Amino acid sequence: MNVLSRISVAITIILLLITSYGQAQISKNNIAVLDSLLETKSPRPFNGVVLITQDDDVLYQKALGFKNFEQRTVLEVNDQFVINSNSKQITAALILLEVEKGTINLQAPINTYLPKLKHDWASTVTVHQLLNHTHGIAELNKPLMFQPGSDFKYGNLSNVLLGEIITAVTNKSYTEVAEAFFKKLGMSHSVANAARLATRLASGHMNESNKFSVAKKIKKNTASIPAAGVIATVQDLAIWNKSLHGGKILKPESYAKMINSTVLAQHNAFGKEKTGYGYGLRIKDLGKTKYIGHTGLGDGYASLNVYFPESRISLIVLENQSNTDMSLSYYFSTEIKEIILKSLNVIK
Repeated sequence: MNVLSRISVAITIILLLITSYGQAQISKNNIAVLDSLLETKSPRPFNGVVLITQDDDVLYQKALGFKNFEQRTVLEVNDQFVINSNSKQITAALILLEVEKGTINLQAPINTYLPKLKHDWASTVTVHQLLNHTHGIAELNKPLMFQPGSDFKYGNLSNVLLGEIITAVTNKSYTEVAEAFFKKLGMSHSVANAARLATRLASGHMNESNKFSVAKKIKKNTASIPAAGVIATVQDLAIWNKSLHGGKILKPESYAKMINSTVLAQHNAFGKEKTGYGYGLRIKDLGKTKYIGHTGLGDGYASLNVYFPESRISLIVLENQSNTDMSLSYYFSTEIKEIILKSLNVIK
């Protein structure tokens, strides 16, 4: 069976799964077909874990490849991965929780909370602009790239500053705040520490022409955790999605701020056209339905976490590889996402 045939059959299978709301079991034959899709070797092999859920039901989960290529240890579905920029939505939620407490004002200039920032722009850039990447900050000691609020420039520095704001208003480290949050939600295998104290952490790898090597010393530090340093499993991210999008974390008005588009931005995993960006989340509105989520890439890891609110479906793909051909970074994530969209009769 060729790749297109496998994808066509997989679409049919997932359609049956999605439309059978009360049934989460999959036949062995159906599992085999979905597995064959992930076993495709061209244009690159898959190496990671996939989880598709609907509410509390697992529609599909699969681990494929190696946790560490040098040691030849096999990946398991409950292994941990660095989720990189998928950390940003967690930071955004922590900020909004402080907004609900009255300790942060989204429209306040950031030097309200970070008085040690003596740059002129610190009195004009707002917390809101850090959250949606319209701040214009290139580097701390450089002039702004544009007037705050007038354009979009994605990066990690804004979330580094958001982490510092969380520390300033709570008198606790970002690690303490985030890990207490994970514990409250039942995300028992998620951590937010620079030492990467995670017992089941898969090694990051670089993939060059389908030759894998363990990524060199990781560049993450304490400051970068709010932007790209959280470690999690697919199961914990499913808990996160259900909690965030199910109203268990934020008040409705806070959640609306997080998922409402305030600026347009383009990312290949969400299509060639610009799409909405909220607070740490991209919002793709296709008319009949929409999906909300983010990507993460770096240090030998790649991730996609998207949620389809109308059907309450979560798709989480975590890989412990970064491809030197950047165009292939989200190949399998995008293919699976498109399959779900086709099964929902959203795209042809």
